[in-house]
Amino acid sequence: MARGTILIADDDAAIRTVLNQALARAGYSPRATGNAATLWRWVSEGEGDVVITDVIMPDENAFDLIPRIKKARPELPIIVMSAQNTLMTAIAAAEKGAYEYLPKPFDLSEVVSVVGRALAEPGRRRQRHVETEGEELPVIGRSPAMQEIYRVLARLTQTDLTVMITGESGTGKELVARVLHDHGKRRNGPFVALNMAAIPRELIESELFGHEKGAFTGAQARTEGRFQQAEGGTLFLDEIGDMPMEAQTRLLRVLQEGEYTTVGGRTSIKTDVRIVAATHRDLRTQIQQGLFREDLYYRLNVVPLRLPPLRERLDDIGDLVRHFLRAASKEGLGNRELLPAAIDRLRRHAWPGNIRELENFVRRLVALHPQDTLTVEIVESELADLTAAMHPEPEAGGPKELSEIVERYLGAHFGAHGATLPPPGLYRRIIRQVEMPLITAALAATRGNQIKAAELLGLNRNTLREKIQSLDIQVFKGTQTG
Repeated sequence: MARGTILIADDDAAIRTVLNQALARAGYSPRATGNAATLWRWVSEGEGDVVITDVIMPDENAFDLIPRIKKARPELPIIVMSAQNTLMTAIAAAEKGAYEYLPKPFDLSEVVSVVGRALAEPGRRRQRHVETEGEELPVIGRSPAMQEIYRVLARLTQTDLTVMITGESGTGKELVARVLHDHGKRRNGPFVALNMAAIPRELIESELFGHEKGAFTGAQARTEGRFQQAEGGTLFLDEIGDMPMEAQTRLLRVLQEGEYTTVGGRTSIKTDVRIVAATHRDLRTQIQQGLFREDLYYRLNVVPLRLPPLRERLDDIGDLVRHFLRAASKEGLGNRELLPAAIDRLRRHAWPGNIRELENFVRRLVALHPQDTLTVEIVESELADLTAAMHPEPEAGGPKELSEIVERYLGAHFGAHGATLPPPGLYRRIIRQVEMPLITAALAATRGNQIKAAELLGLNRNTLREKIQSLDIQVFKGTQTG
């Protein structure tokens, strides 16, 4: 006995055939058509337990048909397939009321699995209209890694759940947070972002919750915090791993009780804000080190979302480069095109700075090379300069090996002069010798941008500033600090 009737609509006969065969082997009763009109007739006559449909068909777009199907049979699960593997396609499918979105090419075993889930729990996707025609794609890529991100995002935009975005620096965490807001239930409210690493630790509580006049030295007037600014919308807490313990405790209370007090205030303030957090750090390791509250971690990590580094999605580099070239053109920087060989060369680069590094590299190409067509030779030259900047030659007189530094201070005392201890302060002198060239090299590699240098070194930005001052490191003129 058949487990259910599956209606298939796709204008590609080969796809209809393989779906028919796979679903029949799994015990279902499939019926297939190459047009939307026949699918609509079957549905309106009460046939089918699940619908599988392509988006683009000869007579009608599935996104125009789905609302009619949902109105006629709201509990009928609809699985949408598309070769237009973009984030907006996934979001449109979810917001039109589809049960699931599957990018082409698809895995047959996954199709069968999704059909099984749809029959077990039908009608659980909300229906809401969204206009996607002509919108600029907020997240780019067609790789399998990004397709899974799109599917998760499409589901999350329909919820108000707290999301924890993890990933290396430069993978686009704030961009994804904006997607969750702009296509979610709170899109008519404000989107407020706060980078914990960019705020002095002693001011984070004030930035989050606001403060009363006289709450601390310099508080000359009452100031609202980011929670108040984000009321009814989304608060994006970037680099949450850099939040000090005191602020973590107060944030936990907000998540538990839905209210907070300003710094220096006594009256509780109710809040209605969706929290999206992000970090490039391993918070589990920070929990073990006593740097992050475990209970706060579980409150924030309701839905974890890991963004893959660029090295895990190299097939997306072509789409990303073309997107950045279009953006540069809109800014008046001229029209450019990279030859296929040049794009292939970019796919072989490591990109430790991820998408942010690739974007900066493309802008540099456009700015420095007026040719309409950019060749692989141009790309090779610029990549060589980039590699040299990331691995500068050590300064004259700088330390070559740690052992040489130690011998410099200990050799004389334990050598010709016998076992005489060196003067006090040996640790500080050696650390200074190591830190100075290391920080100098990081600043050179990031062209003086202290935020990026701090990320490269794995330091808090304020810690880096203190070291620059204490070591009397000269940062070249024009340094970007924030």
